[in-house]
Amino acid sequence: MRFEHVEIRAFAHVLPERAVSSAELEERLAPLYERLRLSAGRLEMMSGIRERRFFEPGTRPSAIAARAGARAIEKSGIARERIGCIVHAAVCRDFLEPATASVVHHALELSPACVPFDLSNACLGFANAMAVTAGMIERGEIEAALVVSGEDGGPLVEATLRTLLEDPKADRAALKRAHASLTIGSAGAACVLARSGGARPAWRLVGGAALADTQHHVLCQGDHEADLGGPLMETDSEAMLQAGNALAARTFEAFLEATGWSRADVDRVVTHQVGSVHRKMLFETIGLDPARDFPTVETLGNTGSAALPVSFSLAEEARFLHAGQRVAMLGIGSGLSSLMLGVEG
Repeated sequence: MRFEHVEIRAFAHVLPERAVSSAELEERLAPLYERLRLSAGRLEMMSGIRERRFFEPGTRPSAIAARAGARAIEKSGIARERIGCIVHAAVCRDFLEPATASVVHHALELSPACVPFDLSNACLGFANAMAVTAGMIERGEIEAALVVSGEDGGPLVEATLRTLLEDPKADRAALKRAHASLTIGSAGAACVLARSGGARPAWRLVGGAALADTQHHVLCQGDHEADLGGPLMETDSEAMLQAGNALAARTFEAFLEATGWSRADVDRVVTHQVGSVHRKMLFETIGLDPARDFPTVETLGNTGSAALPVSFSLAEEARFLHAGQRVAMLGIGSGLSSLMLGVEG
């Protein structure tokens, strides 16, 4: 995909105040650890995640997304009546029906001409929504778009803890399958895209590439468990790591071809944040220096679809990203799917 007339006017993020350390989660799992003769500290050691953040119980994804969306709109300088589409692209939703985007649309008092819909593709949803709305802008269908995500990992982590503690047959294999669930965090993110020509400095969306390898859809699967009051997810983390990085390698080559960039042209990288092992292998696989990346996983955990835009927003705040740079946004989601986008400052 190539874009000639699309700018990213603003990224914004929302983070919960409550931080929960990996050590705290392991304290709650102490009865299981004792029975299985496991030592504490393995969760942080295996994931590189020191802590993650959770919103207060009962916080709806739409409320998180609306807060991030309001910040992005204000930062962008785009009038709300110019926004022709809003997409809620999170894994978490208020309900199955109607679209959570409709709740956010109402909360932000967007125009009746602004089309709301949800787009779901696991952790890749936000990047997918950026590509979809960028296409709408490129074709002249809309002037501007708002992509939002409200991810609340608290219910998943709580349901996972309860399941492990209440199951007398839970063994090391069960704990291993639940490992990825215990790395999940919470965050909100938003991005305003618009047709080129704004007065304010902006990132130009150059283009990107997407690939899928759906034979691996069985490696990570989650669903809602009514009796547990929350979702559950089982993941073959090792197989996901290997298959995901193989897909990322192929996608990155397609990304370079689509953008016309070389590896040397990539000044900065923003990735979907999974864990320290994944990050190390990703950069080894695609042949880039990890010093070009802005990691957030150590203190935020895996925040699902919000991880990529939150990392971009935080990198801007830290002045790690600035004008004149070429930035590669590397996304991947269970299923497996990968989408990589290039932007120029």
